[in-house]
This record gives sequence, C-alpha cells and structure tokens, in this order.
Amino acid sequence: MEKISSILNAIIKQKFAVGARVRLSENSKGGGDYATPIAMELAKELGKKPLEIAEEIIAEIPVDASFTASVSAPGFINIVINGADLARELDQKWSAKYGANDSADGKLALLDFPSPNVAKPFSVGHLRSGNQGWAAKQVLERNGWRVITDSHLGDSGTPFGIWAVGFLKLSNDQKLAEGGVYELGDVYIKTRKLLKEEADLGKTELADEVQVWLKKLEANDPEAVALSDKFTEISLKHLHDIMARLKLSTDYELGERFFLQSAKELVTKYAESGVFKRNDDGSVICELDDVAKKFKDTPLLLEKSNGTVLYAATDLATATYREKEFGPDLVIFSVGAEQKFYFEQLFAMLARIGIKAKNIHMYFGTIDQVDEDGKRGKMSSRKGVILMEELLDRAEEKARSVAKENVSGEDVKKIALGAIKFSDFMADKKTNILFDWDTIFSLTGFSGPYVQYAGVRMKKILDKGADFERVGSSAYDFAAEKPLIKLLLAYPDLVQGAANDLGFHKIANFAFKLAGEFNKYYESTPILNAGPAEKSARLILLAKTHQVLEDALAILGIELPASM
Repeated sequence: MEKISSILNAIIKQKFAVGARVRLSENSKGGGDYATPIAMELAKELGKKPLEIAEEIIAEIPVDASFTASVSAPGFINIVINGADLARELDQKWSAKYGANDSADGKLALLDFPSPNVAKPFSVGHLRSGNQGWAAKQVLERNGWRVITDSHLGDSGTPFGIWAVGFLKLSNDQKLAEGGVYELGDVYIKTRKLLKEEADLGKTELADEVQVWLKKLEANDPEAVALSDKFTEISLKHLHDIMARLKLSTDYELGERFFLQSAKELVTKYAESGVFKRNDDGSVICELDDVAKKFKDTPLLLEKSNGTVLYAATDLATATYREKEFGPDLVIFSVGAEQKFYFEQLFAMLARIGIKAKNIHMYFGTIDQVDEDGKRGKMSSRKGVILMEELLDRAEEKARSVAKENVSGEDVKKIALGAIKFSDFMADKKTNILFDWDTIFSLTGFSGPYVQYAGVRMKKILDKGADFERVGSSAYDFAAEKPLIKLLLAYPDLVQGAANDLGFHKIANFAFKLAGEFNKYYESTPILNAGPAEKSARLILLAKTHQVLEDALAILGIELPASM
C-alpha cells in the first residue's frame, strides 16, 4: 500500500505539478481491493472533472507496478492488488509483536480504574470502568506507552460516615464476620433509608452523626481509623476476588483516605493564596467562571462549612501526588458519563494550579436491560442481577449450557467472561449498551463466543498441521486468502488509531470481521487436505490470523478457550 501510494503521488506531482497525499481505503465500490478519492480532492485545484483527472493518473501507472487500477464515478481510483504481493508485504512487516509500535516513545500514562467504593459489594456499575480501563492499558502499551494503573478507592467521604453510623446502630462484629461485604452493603442501604426518613421529618440527628464520623476520620481518630480499616479489609478481599474473576488487576489502590491530610493542607494553601475562595461560612470553592459559562453558577466545592473535605479536594491531592511521585504525561479516568460535568470542572481546576499531565475523562454509558414489561432501562437490583458476583455466576451457568459436555471448567469461565466483556465493546463506549443474555452468548451473531469459537477452530487446525513441514510457497497466488491478508495488514493502523481515540469498539468489530472472514475461508478452502505448497502457505497464514485474533481479543481482556 505504501508502494502504491508512492507511485500515485509521484505521477500526480510529475503530471500536475502539485503535491498530494494519496489515501487508500478498503471496500471500493468500484470492485477494487482499495480505492482513493484523490482525483475528487484535486478537481477544484486543477479546474478539471474528477473522472478526467482519474483517467489521466491511471494512464501513467507502469505496467510492472504489481497492481492494476480502474476508475468509477464520481472519480474514485480503484486498486486491485495481486494476492501474492499482499502476502509478501505481510511477510515483510510480520513480527512476534505484530500490531505493536513505539510511537509513544516511552511516555508515561496513568490509568484510574475501576475505583469502586469500599464497604459494599462490587456492582455491575463498575464493570465498564474495569473493562474500558483495561483495554486502554493494553492499547497504550502496544503503542509504546509505559502504563501505571491505580484503583482510586472510595474509602472516605460521606459513605464512610454512613457505614460507621449504620454499623454501630444496626450491626455488630458477629454479623460482619458472617456476612462480610454483603452485611456492609445491607447496612448501607438500611442507613440511607433511615437518613431519608429523618430528612422527610425535618430532622438531622442521624445526618449530624454521619458528619461527626467524617471529621473523626479526617482527624485520625483511633476509633474511626479502626472502623475504616475493618471495612476496607473486608471489602478489599471481596474486591480482589471479583477482579481476579474478571482478569483485572491494578498496580496501586491509593484511596481517598490516603489523601485526606494532604487534601486539607492543599485546600488551605490555595485558599490562602487566593486561587480558591473561602466563603463567609467557612466553605472553600474554586470559581471557574472565566473558564466556561456553564461553570458560572456552579463553583467547585472542595471543603464544607464544617471543615470536612469533598471529592474535589482528595482528587486535587491525588493529582498533586501523582505528578510528584510518577510524573505522568497522560492521566485517563475510566468513569461513567454521569460524572462528565464534574471532571470538566476538576480538569479546569488542575490546569489552574499547574498540573502538567494531560487529563482525559474516558466516559461511557450505562448497562441497560429490558424488564418484564418490555421496557429498556438501566440495570438495577429491582430488575434482577446487579452484583458482579451474581452476574459472573449466572454467566458461567449460561456458558456451560452452550458449551460441549467435555469443555473444562476453566474454559467455561473464559467463555462466560468473553461474552460479558465483548458485549461491553459492541458499540462506542459513550453509548448505553443493552445487556441481553441470549444475544451475548450467540454462537452465530456479533458476540464474544462467536469470535472465540473461530479462534478455537483455527488452533485445532494448526495443531493438526503442527508436524507438517513448511515448504516454499513463492508460486502460490494467495487469491482465496486476500480478504484475510487485507484485514491482517490493516491491524497495526487499527491498534495505533485506538490509542489515539480510545475507540475499543473498533477492535471488537475487527475481531468479529476477522472471525467471519476466517469462517468463510474455512468453509470454502481446504487447508489440511491441500497440496504441499498450498497447505504450507495456508497454515502459515492461518498461524498469523490466529495470532492477530488472539491479540485483538487480549486488548479487550478476553482469552481464547482450548475448546468450546
């Protein structure tokens, strides 16, 4: 493709005395392997019709250029490439790490995910944060980034106060030992209900107690610290168990509590210097009117009038710590779209105080499901599964029902996780996704198991042909293999593009398309029963196809099972 672009650019420069940058794209409507709209782009500049320009360009293509060209309306130049030439280009570019590059030149990225609140069970609400964050890590590393991952735990703030009050009023150590994180989750729900009932009556006694416990934790009160440690220890065991099942991990888990003291110090520092404003009631805000009109009536609140700090303050301390400790060039927060406005404010504040890293809020939509009435809405406990543990258990049951009897338990887990994760990447992450059990486990549709099954098929063929001696295939025309080769050649650019726009759904679409092209190829073209030269060429290409499919799925956090 580079050679073709170079030839066409040279023709354009010599014939029309203008510089041009030919762009080749797939799916030519004119019947070629690739097409370029360069004639239409030059039409206005040259004062000619696109078709006329296109005809003049292809007339100058050398007869030995290893490709042929034709013209289609309104002015596309369609390119047909010999399959053997495509195969040679793939051979030249191939490596054990095909698809990876060093474009970032070792720059450092810090990824913030899944960052759940402690003291309650891991919910489906953090599934997308984990999946999207992990995909970002994989894509950036394949593009030469060094990556640090940090799960910024919600182990402070109002939730801690609610748990502290609720535990002392509604629970005890025995219940906690028996119920673990689920007891803490139950306590939280019941205490929130009591707080609402109290507020409806115009009272604040319980709410005041919550604030007392927040202040105690910020002051390192021994009783508050002991409660926090107890809640966190129970929660982390549960969190780590779930993340292990999701095949996710992070380098750090520096939660809000870790930054409480420095958060208070920084708020005081910037309030005294005039960067922040301390109101008459003692609260501290960061006014951002000059940044955007939408911030005019909503300043960023960092400290309440009672002296307790908020998330913006601990996020300020976190960013300051990260810059000093790691010095990242890029920080990506994998957090839902409902926090979009907050992150816009946070980034504006961080820029104001001089944080150097580029901050990105990699937001995503909700996970929806259809209820019994046929209405679509956000997945919630009222509609069935919401806890991640329950979702995984049910997914493994579903995977067992679609797998063959002799499939191992480990492979069943890979199929279940593949179905769940692939569903997360079926569309642009900014859109809400519809979670449907039958769709995500389909072996014939756009699903993880469909793609995994293609990978399993490839591996079985390769295993059967493992002892076959590879022979030269220079005379082979690779005509039947062209669709597969074209996809493989497009993979490196796809991976590089995904690092630029964090569009991981494109990786999923690619994997599905590659699986589909392989299935068509497998049904129409003999591999193990072919002649020596054909068999060798096809097995070598199949090994490359398997490697790329496996790598694309790995970006999404999906493993190939040994059997299905």
